[in-house]
Amino acid sequence: MTSTSSHGRTQQPPATAAPPVPIAPPATATPPPRPRRTRLLALPEVRWAALSALAFLLAFPLDLAGAPAWTWGPLYAVCYAAGGWEPGLAGLRALRERTLDVDLLMIVAAVGAAAIGQFLDGGLLIVIFAVSGALEALATRRTEDSVRGLLDLAPSTAVRLTDGGREETVEAAALLVGDTVLVRPGERLPADGTVLDGASEVDQATITGEPLPVAKGPDDEVFAGTLNGTGALRVRVGKDASESAIARIVAMVEEAGRTKAPTQVFIEKAEQWYSAAVVVAALALFALPLLLGADFTTTLLRAMTFMIVASPCAVVLATMPPLLSAIATAGRHGVLVKSAVAMERLGAVTRVAMDKTGTLTEGAPRVTAVHPLGGAGQAQALALAAAAERPSEHPLARAVVAAAREQGLRVPGAHDFSSTPGQGVHAVVEGRTVRVGSPAALLSAAADGSGETRMGARLREARAAAAEVEAAGRTAVAVLVDGAPVAVLAVTDRLRPGAPEAVARLRRLTKTGSEAGTGIGIEAGFEADPTPMAGPTPMAAVTLLTGDNARAARRTAEESGITDVRAGLLPQDKVAAVRAWQDGGAKVLMVGDGVNDAPALAAAHSGVAMGRAGSDLALETADAVVVRDEVGAVPTVVALSRRARRLVVQNLVIASVCIGALVTWDLAGQLPLPLGVLGHEGSTVLVGLNGLRLLRSAAWRQAASA
Repeated sequence: MTSTSSHGRTQQPPATAAPPVPIAPPATATPPPRPRRTRLLALPEVRWAALSALAFLLAFPLDLAGAPAWTWGPLYAVCYAAGGWEPGLAGLRALRERTLDVDLLMIVAAVGAAAIGQFLDGGLLIVIFAVSGALEALATRRTEDSVRGLLDLAPSTAVRLTDGGREETVEAAALLVGDTVLVRPGERLPADGTVLDGASEVDQATITGEPLPVAKGPDDEVFAGTLNGTGALRVRVGKDASESAIARIVAMVEEAGRTKAPTQVFIEKAEQWYSAAVVVAALALFALPLLLGADFTTTLLRAMTFMIVASPCAVVLATMPPLLSAIATAGRHGVLVKSAVAMERLGAVTRVAMDKTGTLTEGAPRVTAVHPLGGAGQAQALALAAAAERPSEHPLARAVVAAAREQGLRVPGAHDFSSTPGQGVHAVVEGRTVRVGSPAALLSAAADGSGETRMGARLREARAAAAEVEAAGRTAVAVLVDGAPVAVLAVTDRLRPGAPEAVARLRRLTKTGSEAGTGIGIEAGFEADPTPMAGPTPMAAVTLLTGDNARAARRTAEESGITDVRAGLLPQDKVAAVRAWQDGGAKVLMVGDGVNDAPALAAAHSGVAMGRAGSDLALETADAVVVRDEVGAVPTVVALSRRARRLVVQNLVIASVCIGALVTWDLAGQLPLPLGVLGHEGSTVLVGLNGLRLLRSAAWRQAASA
């Protein structure tokens, strides 16, 4: 089987060649700038929550210090009004539809607390729910922004060719299936289609995740929003704009965002019962004694005491402090978890799917070895190759130049530079003709030009070296000087430091399947069935999902310790894999970085994106972002989430016991209001302090060793 790289290199059957000379890796490339996002204070929910929190923080010390009521009373009023009007209005609207929610119950509890003078308790409830609503609104708006930014990848206009060959500029949305468009060098493709004429290299990482541009020629498929390289292309439009790969990615992200997890559905159902039960109990506790002739003030005080002790402040704090502490600890170590819900869900995962390029690997090509040929010097060959490649903007060219600089080599000047898509570059360096590019194209041309008899041994040696490089899942680059091959360079996307250890830890944390079998199962073109189609196929807790070719995927899997591989996948294939596993009962953690990973990140139970070079949509869709691109942080944050979940369970037990005891006391006896407030606030403080244990510096180290 053969495959062609971005320079058009055709991989040959493996053979032996001279031992490679290792090359030190260059520095990581600077990530591209991010598009604009909605400002924090542009959202009304954020402004109201900030005003409520500010008023509460100003009133709180005055209240505790015993200042006159006129100093803190208006501040509490502002806190209640700013933070409570929106959930209160939403709760009233829900009542019109005969439903109750916890937000309305909190407002009622806060007003009830204020009615008997417990302004601090009510204000705290108001602030907690106002801030929570603001964070949810901000996350939703940021995701919408990133989706709109993805659609902007496709150009708004296109150059359409008429039957007479005349060029006309039209709206990209007006293109019809069958139209022919002209795509010049450096332009983005306006539509999905097929190349009719021309040769170029197209950067389609936004769709397939491939780290290198792919050579395109007649009859090759291209995608809207991908970036054309150095050649011009005539493309026949094959799909309507609404059916393009980019549009389908956006649709899948939006669909996954609308889908509710089973846990969320259960919570919403429980909310109705809890809200209704507390309201009915409070009204009954107030009305029934009055009907039996009880004192109005005493009955009202008892009902308000019930509202205080039944208020789920301790339950709310039972959940939030452990999760927020875990979020803060993760943030100090370079992992941004976007919400408490996201942190809680991370600890429940039972299976992991990982992207290759930019996730397990660094996402940038590097020269890892030089195979000198025919007694040529390794340093001289690399320097000449770098001189010829320096004018080029191709990623492989930048990798060659960076390798020479890392070695401290002097790179001479070059002139008469030219670049041929699918073949490589040509330049004159110090009076010598240097060609760098595809072994298949350059070595064939050298054989045709000089004859196999005069240079047969050198050509066979070069082809063997290229085949060895490509059989290992790397990209081969041939270097010819005055028509004679002098070296073959091995270029690869290097594995991230700590990737094998991270994979092993994730496997231990999930433990969903037995590692039966010894080989690596490879599947290309995966659709819906999570069982690989060929090879020994173990059921592994960690799976590699990639749009790259099978050889590159196999090499990365072997280096990282992954035994289950899906190669050659489009975004919809990754989503199908995730959904198939989840339909089987698994809770999937998807780890990725590119636009092509965003639908799978959204569809998965939890998603983690690599942040330094990740796409904007992936960063917004994921539940957590590894800011420093340390893949070893992924299993650590999963372990930290599990510790937080255990603390949540502890706190819920404490809160439930305290609330149950106080409510029973109030119903069965006469619970004094001060004692009820003391018990309620005491349980709240207790669960809060228990949850803050994860703020300790040792929490991350303990999670890393889990």
